[in-house]
Amino acid sequence: MAMERTAVNPVSWSVALGFNQGEIVSGHTRTLYCSGQTAMNADGEPQHDGDMAAQLALSLDNLEAVLAEAGMALANLVRLNVYTTDVDLLLPHYGAVATRLGAAGVAPATTMVEVTRLAIPGQMVELEGTAVA
Repeated sequence: MAMERTAVNPVSWSVALGFNQGEIVSGHTRTLYCSGQTAMNADGEPQHDGDMAAQLALSLDNLEAVLAEAGMALANLVRLNVYTTDVDLLLPHYGAVATRLGAAGVAPATTMVEVTRLAIPGQMVELEGTAVA
Protein backbone atom coordinates (compact mmCIF):
# COMPACT_ATOMS: atom_id res chain seq x y z
CA MET A 1 0.00 0.00 0.00
CA ALA A 2 1.38 3.40 -0.98
CA MET A 3 1.67 6.19 1.53
CA GLU A 4 -1.28 8.56 1.42
CA ARG A 5 -1.28 12.07 2.89
CA THR A 6 -4.40 14.07 3.69
CA ALA A 7 -4.07 17.71 4.69
CA VAL A 8 -6.10 18.84 7.69
CA ASN A 9 -6.73 22.60 7.59
CA PRO A 10 -9.70 23.96 9.52
CA VAL A 11 -8.30 27.37 8.52
CA SER A 12 -6.51 28.23 5.28
CA TRP A 13 -3.98 30.92 6.20
CA SER A 14 -1.17 28.43 6.93
CA VAL A 15 -1.23 26.94 3.42
CA ALA A 16 -0.02 30.25 2.00
CA LEU A 17 2.92 30.08 4.43
CA GLY A 18 3.85 26.58 3.25
CA PHE A 19 2.46 24.33 5.97
CA ASN A 20 -0.67 22.39 6.85
CA GLN A 21 -2.26 22.54 10.29
CA GLY A 22 -2.07 18.75 10.36
CA GLU A 23 -1.60 15.73 8.13
CA ILE A 24 -3.13 12.30 8.26
CA VAL A 25 -0.66 9.73 6.99
CA SER A 26 -1.72 6.19 6.17
CA GLY A 27 -0.26 3.26 4.32
CA HIS A 28 3.32 3.99 5.34
CA THR A 29 5.72 1.32 6.49
CA ARG A 30 8.67 3.31 7.85
CA THR A 31 8.98 6.39 10.06
CA LEU A 32 12.21 8.38 10.39
CA TYR A 33 12.70 10.72 13.34
CA CYS A 34 15.50 13.15 12.46
CA SER A 35 17.66 14.82 15.08
CA GLY A 36 17.91 18.57 14.83
CA GLN A 37 20.11 19.65 11.94
CA THR A 38 22.14 22.85 12.09
CA ALA A 39 24.70 24.58 9.88
CA MET A 40 27.52 22.11 10.52
CA ASN A 41 29.90 20.76 7.88
CA ALA A 42 30.71 17.05 7.48
CA ASP A 43 33.49 17.38 10.07
CA GLY A 44 31.12 18.78 12.71
CA GLU A 45 32.37 22.34 12.44
CA PRO A 46 29.86 25.22 12.66
CA GLN A 47 29.48 27.23 9.46
CA HIS A 48 28.23 30.71 8.49
CA ASP A 49 28.58 32.51 11.83
CA GLY A 50 26.09 35.39 11.95
CA ASP A 51 24.48 34.57 8.57
CA MET A 52 20.91 33.37 9.14
CA ALA A 53 20.13 32.76 5.46
CA ALA A 54 23.22 30.60 4.95
CA GLN A 55 22.68 28.72 8.22
CA LEU A 56 19.07 28.00 7.27
CA ALA A 57 20.06 26.72 3.82
CA LEU A 58 22.79 24.44 5.19
CA SER A 59 20.51 23.17 7.96
CA LEU A 60 17.96 22.17 5.31
CA ASP A 61 20.72 20.58 3.19
CA ASN A 62 21.78 18.57 6.25
CA LEU A 63 18.18 17.49 6.92
CA GLU A 64 17.90 16.37 3.29
CA ALA A 65 21.13 14.38 3.70
CA VAL A 66 19.67 12.47 6.66
CA LEU A 67 16.50 11.80 4.66
CA ALA A 68 18.53 10.62 1.66
CA GLU A 69 20.63 8.28 3.81
CA ALA A 70 17.34 6.66 4.88
CA GLY A 71 16.14 6.40 1.27
CA MET A 72 13.74 9.31 1.66
CA ALA A 73 13.47 12.92 0.48
CA LEU A 74 11.74 16.15 1.45
CA ALA A 75 8.62 14.66 -0.13
CA ASN A 76 8.47 12.24 2.83
CA LEU A 77 8.60 14.98 5.47
CA VAL A 78 5.36 15.14 7.50
CA ARG A 79 6.57 17.21 10.47
CA LEU A 80 9.11 20.03 10.71
CA ASN A 81 10.12 21.71 13.96
CA VAL A 82 12.12 24.91 13.59
CA TYR A 83 14.13 26.23 16.51
CA THR A 84 15.77 29.63 16.20
CA THR A 85 17.51 32.13 18.40
CA ASP A 86 15.74 34.98 16.57
CA VAL A 87 12.34 34.53 14.91
CA ASP A 88 12.36 38.08 13.54
CA LEU A 89 15.71 37.48 11.83
CA LEU A 90 14.63 34.07 10.51
CA LEU A 91 11.26 35.02 9.01
CA PRO A 92 12.59 37.09 6.07
CA HIS A 93 14.62 34.03 4.98
CA TYR A 94 12.04 31.33 5.67
CA GLY A 95 10.56 31.63 2.17
CA ALA A 96 13.56 29.64 0.91
CA VAL A 97 12.44 26.68 3.06
CA ALA A 98 8.83 27.03 1.91
CA THR A 99 10.04 27.13 -1.71
CA ARG A 100 12.06 23.92 -1.34
CA LEU A 101 9.21 22.17 0.44
CA GLY A 102 6.77 23.37 -2.22
CA ALA A 103 9.05 22.07 -4.98
CA ALA A 104 8.95 18.69 -3.21
CA GLY A 105 5.15 18.88 -3.16
CA VAL A 106 4.82 18.93 0.63
CA ALA A 107 3.57 21.28 3.32
CA PRO A 108 4.45 19.44 6.54
CA ALA A 109 2.90 20.31 9.86
CA THR A 110 5.34 22.87 11.23
CA THR A 111 6.16 24.58 14.51
CA MET A 112 8.60 27.48 14.89
CA VAL A 113 9.98 28.30 18.33
CA GLU A 114 12.41 30.98 19.50
CA VAL A 115 14.93 29.68 22.04
CA THR A 116 17.58 31.39 24.14
CA ARG A 117 20.36 29.45 22.44
CA LEU A 118 21.10 26.23 20.61
CA ALA A 119 23.55 23.55 21.74
CA ILE A 120 26.40 24.76 19.48
CA PRO A 121 27.44 28.38 20.12
CA GLY A 122 26.87 30.61 17.09
CA GLN A 123 24.16 28.41 15.59
CA MET A 124 20.97 30.38 14.99
CA VAL A 125 18.59 27.79 13.53
CA GLU A 126 17.94 24.06 13.93
CA LEU A 127 15.56 21.91 11.88
CA GLU A 128 14.07 18.70 13.27
CA GLY A 129 11.91 16.51 11.09
CA THR A 130 9.74 13.42 10.96
CA ALA A 131 9.39 11.57 7.68
CA VAL A 132 7.36 8.55 6.57
CA ALA A 133 7.65 6.22 3.62
